[in-house]
Amino acid sequence: MDKLRTLIFIALMMLCSSLLHAQNNELKLAQQYSTNGELQKAYEIYQKLYKQENEAYYPFYVNNLIALKKFDEAESITKKMIKKFPDESEYTLKLANIYTQKGDTDKANGIYNDMISKMPAEPGAVSMIGMQLYQSGNMEYAIKAFKQGRKLLNNNSSFSHELITLYRYNRDKASLIEEYMNFLPQNPGYASQAKNTMQALFEDADYDVLKAALFKRIQKDPSQVAYTDLLTWLFLQQKEYDQAVNQAIALNRRSNTDGESIVELCRILVENKAYDEAIRGYEYVVAKGQTERWFIPAKIELTDAKSQKITSGAYTAADLASLEQDYKDLLTQFGRTPSTVFAMKRLANLQAFKLHKLNDAQQLLQQAIALPGLNAQTLATCKLDLGDVYLLNGKPWEATLLYSQVEKDKPDSETEQDAKLRNAKLAYYTGDLEYARGQLGVLKAATSKLIANDALNLQLLITDYLTNDSTGAALKMYARADMQIFADQPEKAMRTLDSIDVKYPGNSLGDDILMAKARIMINKKDYAAASTNLKTIADTHSTSLWADDAVFMLGDLYENNLNNKELAKTYYQKIVTDYPGSLWLNEARKRFRVLRGDGQGT
Repeated sequence: MDKLRTLIFIALMMLCSSLLHAQNNELKLAQQYSTNGELQKAYEIYQKLYKQENEAYYPFYVNNLIALKKFDEAESITKKMIKKFPDESEYTLKLANIYTQKGDTDKANGIYNDMISKMPAEPGAVSMIGMQLYQSGNMEYAIKAFKQGRKLLNNNSSFSHELITLYRYNRDKASLIEEYMNFLPQNPGYASQAKNTMQALFEDADYDVLKAALFKRIQKDPSQVAYTDLLTWLFLQQKEYDQAVNQAIALNRRSNTDGESIVELCRILVENKAYDEAIRGYEYVVAKGQTERWFIPAKIELTDAKSQKITSGAYTAADLASLEQDYKDLLTQFGRTPSTVFAMKRLANLQAFKLHKLNDAQQLLQQAIALPGLNAQTLATCKLDLGDVYLLNGKPWEATLLYSQVEKDKPDSETEQDAKLRNAKLAYYTGDLEYARGQLGVLKAATSKLIANDALNLQLLITDYLTNDSTGAALKMYARADMQIFADQPEKAMRTLDSIDVKYPGNSLGDDILMAKARIMINKKDYAAASTNLKTIADTHSTSLWADDAVFMLGDLYENNLNNKELAKTYYQKIVTDYPGSLWLNEARKRFRVLRGDGQGT
């Protein structure tokens, strides 16, 4: 008897398996018909499968009915499922969707409102209904559900994450602002997320709405850190740097914290070339006293901000002397240690390239290299800087020894590639063109795009010229001017460049000389003269080595120095359309989008 039962059970299992296999094959066939647009054929199979097992095949069948616009039939089977499973809200939502597809929005809205009105005062139930409404594409009703949930639970901070997500998705910026205003004071850890969300979503007018909301909140609760912090960030977005510093200092005074947040703000200001505002912020941190944790970094970065301000604009010999003394005072106060080597490097750079005190710069960098406990990367950069000073001081052999040391000590790194490029340029500056060309050829595959591009440009310059003149006489003279530019000796460089055509008439360096002169003019802040040279390259040397560089530089000048955004857009667009292989392509495209203001692709 037991054996017979076992045989019957096995037979039934095999039959069920066979039926299931057949149903699966039919389902796949129906799905293929749907994919191919043969909805009627799919309908016949889905209907058959639904009759065999309505719960399992309902989702496929009802979607097919909706696609065929057989709304009455879809409504009928959905109501049956609701009757059979009254607690399963997915069927009720599907019925509302059917009414929406049918055009009967009143019935659909009635269902949504009924669902929301019958929600129990339980966070889990509210979350489930709200998310189901969201997943079915009913954003407004999902928001309504979560708001009703707050009332039921008598808690206005409930479901903030869900509402923020929905407002962001709906691009409801006013509601998003209000939700963040309520949320951030109790959840300050989400401040960065809030800023990133708003930065991605907001346009100029939206920041004004946020500003008004923040001022209103701060009037009611001036001690709330979250609002002041957000206002500081807002001023940064609107480039109101002075106000940003004011808010940051006010917040620091109220909270009586260390100066870390102000130092971080000042770093952003320096990146945006807002030097005066950064200097004021750093001075505030320094004034808090030497016992403060951020005193030394603020003191060093304050001097550096002053350095960048002076050297980025029109400056006098007195300005440079004053800056030199600031660095010396700093090193006297804090000593020459690994923690102040940054200041030693900056001072050496100032002495070598601006004050032309090459022996002083050399001595200072030699002291830095000799410091015990200096990390390997800092040691390598100090050696590279010292190599540059040796080169300027007429000691190319000592320079190449240092560059070669760094190559050996930092294998397979960007620092190694930088050292190789400097060695190659040294050979170029000193007239060993063939050796330079060979070294530059290796660097074309450098991982750093800037190093690779510099190497490629210089190699092409040498190769193109030597093809026409194997002696390289005019190019050697041009290389001398290049080194004078590197040494920040613009007047000497201009005289050398002007002499090339006189001494070697008919040379092939016309576009190269124009680019070199443009670089000199940019360093001298004579942007109009620089643009004239760059336009000549763009218009009359459009297929030359420097063409795409000239076009991009024109865009940058018109955007940031000559105050003509429309012309800037034109030149950025020209990179995209005329020079698709340019290193500047991605940056030009990004800047074009920003200037166009609509976030669209080019």
